[in-house]
Amino acid sequence: MNSIINYLKEIFGGIRALLKGMMVTGYYFVHPGQIVTQQYPENRKTLQMFDRFKGEVVMPHNEKNEHKCTACGICEMNCPNGSIEIISEMVVTPEGKKKKIISKHIYHLGMCTFCNLCVKTCPSNALKMDQTFEHAVFDRAKLTKVLNQPGSVLMKGTEE
Repeated sequence: MNSIINYLKEIFGGIRALLKGMMVTGYYFVHPGQIVTQQYPENRKTLQMFDRFKGEVVMPHNEKNEHKCTACGICEMNCPNGSIEIISEMVVTPEGKKKKIISKHIYHLGMCTFCNLCVKTCPSNALKMDQTFEHAVFDRAKLTKVLNQPGSVLMKGTEE
């Protein structure tokens, strides 16, 4: 007898949950002015992403083609699957000091898990997450990007 009562309770609980979900659906059916689903790709030009959305890692440059990356390699060390590769070189400054500068900051988008650890651990705030998200390509080599622009230099005041 107890199993029959439990069986009926589960059936009525399922019906109650179904009706509760149908009430939400009915509300949005009667109030069509509220947008619930964005019609992508039809609204590609007006699409608004949430601020917390993480699309890909980028290295911002200013109008003088300067960046903040000091080639310390902390982002590369903290990347859990090796999607960041720093290629740096040692140069001698006019004062005679040795200084490490970045040659290439390589980002493998196809390997990235978008965990944001590289951005959080960067001591010079040289990286940020962008909101681009359309990365479908036929050739995986196109998912490997060099983040520092050609001819870019370290921004003044961000030396180690």
